[in-house]
Amino acid sequence: MKIRIGIGILVFFALMALAGPLLVGGDPAATGAGGLQGPSAEHWLGTTQTGQDIVRQIVFGARISMGVGLLSAVIATAFAVLVGLVGGYFGGAIDEVLSVLTNIFLVLPALPLIIVLAGYLPQRGVASVAVVIAVTGWAWGARVLRAQTLSVRRRDFVEAARASGERPLRIIFYELLPVLMPVIATSFLATVVGAILAEAGLSFLGLADLSTVSWGSMLYFAQINQALLIGAWWWFVPPGLCIALIGTGLALVNFGIDELANPRLRTIKIKAIKVKRT
Repeated sequence: MKIRIGIGILVFFALMALAGPLLVGGDPAATGAGGLQGPSAEHWLGTTQTGQDIVRQIVFGARISMGVGLLSAVIATAFAVLVGLVGGYFGGAIDEVLSVLTNIFLVLPALPLIIVLAGYLPQRGVASVAVVIAVTGWAWGARVLRAQTLSVRRRDFVEAARASGERPLRIIFYELLPVLMPVIATSFLATVVGAILAEAGLSFLGLADLSTVSWGSMLYFAQINQALLIGAWWWFVPPGLCIALIGTGLALVNFGIDELANPRLRTIKIKAIKVKRT
């Protein structure tokens, strides 16, 4: 049930990002005469102080916010998989060096580091912001994957592959990687949530590309124009609600995958069902 609800939320936002701009059309940054109008038949979620349509900004902003989240998660997860699996499989000096590198990034405060790195970016485009977020978001996944690799590398199928003369990299990516896919999936989804929140935080602080419309930049302009004080709730509630909903959808899918992949959680769930029936 959790996975179904989460997938439903994600599909809705994916369709919004892909097909929404074709439906609403126009320029999300286009200004109009009617500033700070509340929700109406003409503007379903009202307008900003300069007459920009909130619905149009929400739809176009979904592409940027979700795009940054997905790109950051892909980069961070790829690096986490490489570091975690290689260190966990080989052990020894290689594992020690990679573990030290992972620990350094784990103890560094993520948000201040993102702010510092973003402040020195020559260009604050989507790709640049995504890379900055990925640099600070790979360590947790690498630590989890290393621990799982250490527990799997001595199993019979790995020993059989090693005894048959398979090369280490082939064992890592053809034997260990498929077994660890549930762990990688949960790490990826958690990274997407963190990346979307980080992008919103950078935009809110004015450190992202404010020339593009995203949910974070909407919150930034609502804040500097004092939308809360003047009661223009339709300016900041919709983007904040979108961030919360997509985070909820990703978390539900993550919890559902964890329940399916974790035997302990599956056992607890089966016992709970039996108790209810009795």
